[in-house]
Amino acid sequence: MLTGLLFLSLALVAASEGKHWALVVAGSSGWDNYRHQADACHAYQILHKNGIPDENIVVMMYDDIANNRQNPTQGIIINKPDGGDVYHGVLKDYTKGDVTPENFLNILKGDKQAMNGIGSGKVIDSGPNDHIFVFYTDHGAPGLIGFPSRGVLTAKDLIDAINEMHENKKFSRMVFYLEACESGSMFQYLLKNDINVYATTAANPHENSYACYFDNERGTFLGDVYSVKWMENSDAVDLSKESLLQQFKIVKRETKTSHVMQYGELDWESDVLEDFQGEGNGKGTGITPEEYKGEPITDAVPVPDVHLKTLQNRLRNAASWDERQKIINEIEELYKLKEEIRKTMESIVEQCVYSDEQKMRVLKSKAEPRDFDCYKRAVNTFSKNCYNLGKNEHALRHVYALSNLCEENIEAEVIVSAINEQCGEGKPDDLKL
Repeated sequence: MLTGLLFLSLALVAASEGKHWALVVAGSSGWDNYRHQADACHAYQILHKNGIPDENIVVMMYDDIANNRQNPTQGIIINKPDGGDVYHGVLKDYTKGDVTPENFLNILKGDKQAMNGIGSGKVIDSGPNDHIFVFYTDHGAPGLIGFPSRGVLTAKDLIDAINEMHENKKFSRMVFYLEACESGSMFQYLLKNDINVYATTAANPHENSYACYFDNERGTFLGDVYSVKWMENSDAVDLSKESLLQQFKIVKRETKTSHVMQYGELDWESDVLEDFQGEGNGKGTGITPEEYKGEPITDAVPVPDVHLKTLQNRLRNAASWDERQKIINEIEELYKLKEEIRKTMESIVEQCVYSDEQKMRVLKSKAEPRDFDCYKRAVNTFSKNCYNLGKNEHALRHVYALSNLCEENIEAEVIVSAINEQCGEGKPDDLKL
C-alpha cells in the first residue's frame, strides 16, 4: 500500500513538473548558408546531451550540407574552426521541402493532424506544465524570417500562434532564441509580457546579424555570432547554475557586432538554463557564469556582406588563374544582381506612389510593419514573381519598402499589380546564397 502511494506521489510530482520540449530550425539551404545548419545541429547536441529525450525534440533543416559535394569532410558538419562534428546523430524530422512556415507553426502548436504523413510527423505535444525551448537561425527582414523555399513567416503569424498556444494552455513557460537580421522586429510591440514567453534575438529591429568563423578549407562561414555565443556558453557552464538573465548578459556582452535584445516575460529571468535546455549531464567544464569568458571572434561579417566576403576569401585562396577568373566573374555578377534588385524595387515603388516625396519616404525610411495582411501578400508575390526570398538574401534587404508602401495606406492590390507588372511570372535565374 505504501509502495503504491509512493509511486502515485512521484507520478504526481513528475506531472506537476512537466516535460521539456524543444524545436530547432535552420531556415535556409545551400552551401553558402552552411552556418545555419551548423548552428542548428550544435543546438540539438546541447539539448540531447543535457537530457531532453529525442521524442521531445523536433529538428527542421534542409539537410543538404553534410553530404554536399563541396564538403571536404563528407557526413561531418562543424560549427567552429577545428571543431568537432555536430551532425552525427542529429534528428532529421523535417527536411527539404518539408521545412516551411506552415509546418513550423503546426509543429509548434502541436497539430498532429496537420503533420500526419509529413516528415516524422512529430510535433511539440506539450501541456500546461511543460517548458518549450525554440531556436531558429536563418535570414530575416523587418517583421519576417525566411525558410528554404519561397515561404516567409511574418511576425504576426508567429505571435498569433504563440497567443493561441497560451490560450490553449500548451505550455507553462516558453523561451525563444532567434538568429536573423532585424530579428527584434519579430517580437517588438507584438509579444505580450504576461503570457510566460521570453525571447532573445540576435539583433534589434533595424540592424543586421553577423556571420563568423570563416573556414578556408570549406570556403564558407561556420557559424553566426549570437548563435555560437549562446551555445559555447551552454557547452561550458553548469546549466543548473546559470540563469536565463545571466546567459543573456553574457551573450550581449560578447556579441559586439549587433544589439542582442530580450522581449516578453522578464519576471522569471532568474530561471536557470536547465529548465529549458535540459537538466541531464550538462555540467560543462565547471566554470561559473561569473568566471565564464568566451573566445573572441575576429572575423564577424554582417549577413548582407557574407556572399561578397565569401567570394573575396575564395579569390584570395584561389590556386590558379582560371579559378581566380571564375570567382571574379561571380563577384561581377553579384554586383549586377544587387543593382538589378535595387532597380526592380525602385520601379515597383514608383508605380505605387503619388509623388517624389512619397517615393523617397518609402525608400529611405526604416520599416515598422503594422499592416501585416498587406505586407504578407506583397512579400509573397515579390518572392514568387521577382526573387525567391528563401534563396536570395540580397532581395530580403529590400522588402522593407513593401512594408512602407503598406503603411502609406497603398492598397495591397495596387502593390501586387505593380510587382506583377515589373516581374511578370517570375525569374528563373534567382541567385542562391
